[in-house]
Amino acid sequence: MSETVNVRYMVDDVEAAVAWYTAHLGFSVLTSYPPAFADVQRGALRLLLSGPKSSAGRAMPDGERPGPGGWNRIHLIVDDLNAEVERLRRAGVRFRNDIVTGPGGAQILLVDPSGNVVELFQPARR
Repeated sequence: MSETVNVRYMVDDVEAAVAWYTAHLGFSVLTSYPPAFADVQRGALRLLLSGPKSSAGRAMPDGERPGPGGWNRIHLIVDDLNAEVERLRRAGVRFRNDIVTGPGGAQILLVDPSGNVVELFQPARR
């Protein structure tokens, strides 16, 4: 069994998604076949970026088409959330909210170019 975790995100523009994940979140490109598909990796997370022209973007039998967005998200752990937020704000990354803290730590939601949500999380120091 592989230790890689695969998550598929539907995206509007594969090239824009690859550029965003590699420039802002430290992913590296594994393969790239725009405009249909690319996959990027960060540690054990492999993110499959599927555009409208990919097989994953085909309409369902009822006619509904898979699309980006929603509230499911990848969850990336960071050491210094404030520093990451400042770096990403300077780079023009769009956020859904401000930092929220709770007993387990602090988190914030950012949005990729297609509207998919990414959560950055800093665990509470114990």
